[in-house]
Formats: sequence, C-alpha cells, structure tokens
Amino acid sequence: MENFWSLLKRALKGTYVSVEPFHLQAYCDEQAFRYNNRKITDAERFCIAMTQIVGRRLTYAELTGKTEGRPVGE
Repeated sequence: MENFWSLLKRALKGTYVSVEPFHLQAYCDEQAFRYNNRKITDAERFCIAMTQIVGRRLTYAELTGKTEGRPVGE
C-alpha cells in the first residue's frame, strides 16, 4: 500500500501538477491500472487499455463535468 501511495503522490505532484478534485478518481484509476499491470510490457498494457475502451463514448461535457442541466460541483 505504501508503494502505491508513493507512486500516486509522485504522479500527482510531478506529472499531472494541477489536479481538479472532480477528476481525482480518474487519476487514481489510471494509477491503479498501471500498478496492477506493472509486470507486462508497455505494448501489452496499451493493447489491454484499447480493448477496454471499445464501444465507449466520452463527451466533452462529461469530461469537463458540464452535463446538461447540472452546474459544475453538484
């Protein structure tokens, strides 16, 4: 757990720098994916990620938290 927490903090402070609380779950999910698949190659990890996004759609409004009829922060 300490190793994962250390990697997450390093990513948030070094790679992503400015993290909005709205997106924090996405950053945590990405780090969990990377940590759980750390023993495979980058190419294999990329193939796994691509198979998991087939048929999914993310709109700009969903990405930015500005869905219809709902102001940001609610």
